[in-house]
Amino acid sequence: MHQPGPSLLDLPELSGNLANSIRIPPELDVPVTSRVMALVETPQMQRLKRITQLGLVGHVYPGATHSRFEHSLGVYRLACEVLRHLLGVDSHFASRVTDHELKIFLVAALMHDVGHWPYCHPLEDLGLPWIPKHESLALAHLTAPEVHSILQSQWGLAPHDVSDFLSEQPTSGVSPVLYNVLNGPVDIDKMDYLQRDSLHAGVPYGRNFDSGRLIKSLCINHDEQSLAITPKGKTATELLVFARYVMFSEVYWHHTVRSATAMLQRLVYSIAQATNAAELGAEALANNWRELWLQQTDSEFAEQMLECSRRIPDLASLACGLFGVDRRLYKRVAQYSHAENPQVHAALAQRPYPHLVQCAAKLAKQLSRGLARPLLATDVLLDAPPVKLEVQFRMGIRLASGTTTDTVFAPLTQQSPVVRALATDQFDSFVKQVRVFIAPDRVQELSFTEESLADSLIAAASSCSTSPQ
Repeated sequence: MHQPGPSLLDLPELSGNLANSIRIPPELDVPVTSRVMALVETPQMQRLKRITQLGLVGHVYPGATHSRFEHSLGVYRLACEVLRHLLGVDSHFASRVTDHELKIFLVAALMHDVGHWPYCHPLEDLGLPWIPKHESLALAHLTAPEVHSILQSQWGLAPHDVSDFLSEQPTSGVSPVLYNVLNGPVDIDKMDYLQRDSLHAGVPYGRNFDSGRLIKSLCINHDEQSLAITPKGKTATELLVFARYVMFSEVYWHHTVRSATAMLQRLVYSIAQATNAAELGAEALANNWRELWLQQTDSEFAEQMLECSRRIPDLASLACGLFGVDRRLYKRVAQYSHAENPQVHAALAQRPYPHLVQCAAKLAKQLSRGLARPLLATDVLLDAPPVKLEVQFRMGIRLASGTTTDTVFAPLTQQSPVVRALATDQFDSFVKQVRVFIAPDRVQELSFTEESLADSLIAAASSCSTSPQ
C-alpha cells in the first residue's frame, strides 16, 4: 500500500537529479527517466513531431512551425515543477495524494495531446457531429500495443487510467487538484503554449509573465478541488491573463489566420457535403474518421484535401490556396466587433456552422448582382466566434494565512481589475470578430459600402435556418 508523506518525492521523475534530459527551446532541459523516454519514443508520441502546434498560424508567422511534440515535452517539464512545489508546501495534499495518482498525472501531462489530429481545433469548432474531439481519440493511441505495454510494465497503469484523466468529465477519482493543474484557469498547458507560441511566432506578447514566480505562488484552494494563488503570484497571474488576451488578438485570431481558418473549415464542410462523396473519398472523411485521421500528419491531411478538391472544381481555390505551392488566401473585406457593430456580431456569433454557410451563400447572391460572372457560393466566407465559448476565469487568491481556520480565499476577479476585465467576455465579444472574406480573384469586381454589407449580413442571418446539418 502507498505510504503517504515525503516518500512521494522519491518518485524518480520528481527527484531532480536525473542524468538524462531532452533539450527544447528556449534553452530548456526536460529531465527524463527511462520510462518517460520509453513513452517518448513510441510511434504515437513521435507522430506529434509532424503535427504543428499552431497549424494555419504559419501562414502569417513563418517561424510558427513548432510541433505538438515539443509542446508536450514543455508541459511535462512544468508538470514536474508544479508537483515538486505542491508536495513541498502543502503537507495535507502530500499526505492524501497517492503515487498512483501522480503517475497518472505525469503520463497525462506528457501525452495530453496524443489524440490530436491535423488542424483539429478549427475543425472541432465547426461543431458537426461527425467531427471527433481530440480527447476522444486519446484512448486509441494509449491502447496501442507499444504504449499499452509500457504503461502496464513500467508505470503500473492501464490506458483507461490516463484517458479518463484526459476526458472532459473524468470519473477515476484522481485528485481534482491534479486535473486543475493540467486543465484550469492557470494551468501548465497555457503556461507552456503561450510562451512557446510567442517564441516561435517571433512576438513578445506571450512571454511577458513570470512562470517561475507563478508556480511558486500556487496553493490549493479551501475547497481542496482546485488551485489558487498566494498574493505574491497576483501580478504574474494578471500578466498571464493579459498575455492570453493579446495572443488571441494578435496571433490566434489575426485576420489572416482567420482567413485561412475559414477556408479550411469551408473546404472540409463542402467535401463532406458533396453528393458524390464516395467518389471523392469524402465518405471515409465523414464515416470512418477514426481510421482516416488517427494516424495522419499535417502533410498527409493536406494531400488528402488537395486530392478531394481536384474532383470538385469549385473547391480548388480553397484547397490550392491553403495547401498548394502558391499562397492565395481569401481577402478580408469587412469585420465587425461586438463594440463597433453589435447587431452584426450578435446575428452571427455563436451560431451553428451550417448557418454561416447559408448566410454566406445568400450574401454571395446579393453581391453578384450586376456581375457578368456570378460569385460562387464558396467565393464568400463568413468567420464568426464559434458556438463554444472560452472558459471563464475562476481562480481563488489566498488573502490571509495562519491556522487552517483563519485562511481566507476570495475570487481573483474580485481582487484584480485586470483579471476581471480581460478574463471573461473580452475573448468572445471583442477579440473574436465577425469577418467577411472574398476569393482573392473576385474582390476587385465588387462594389459595396460598409453599411450596405452590414445590412445584407443582418438580413441574411435573419432569413437562414440555424438548425445543424
